Amino acid sequence: MSITIKDVEHVAALARLELTEQEKTTYMDQLNAILKYAEQLNGLDTENIEPTSHAVPVLNVMREDETRPSLPLGKVLLNAPDEEDGQIKVPAVLE
Repeated sequence: MSITIKDVEHVAALARLELTEQEKTTYMDQLNAILKYAEQLNGLDTENIEPTSHAVPVLNVMREDETRPSLPLGKVLLNAPDEEDGQIKVPAVLE
């Protein structure tokens, strides 16, 4: 399979890009080089290779949840732009 100028023009139209003739030729050459490189994968023997969802092992890097005391209400409200009845007061977002 190879990319033609028509293919490049089609993709450019979908992306609403205006390309010069030089750019169309450049992109066609680059895309064909990518496809040629990817075709090398067809020559690999993958018969005994187990399918994977990730190239490297994925580990959970999150810390364990642990209960900790919260900040005191007075200290939290110091950072609030406005406060009313022990709660942060914000402008209404509904009419």
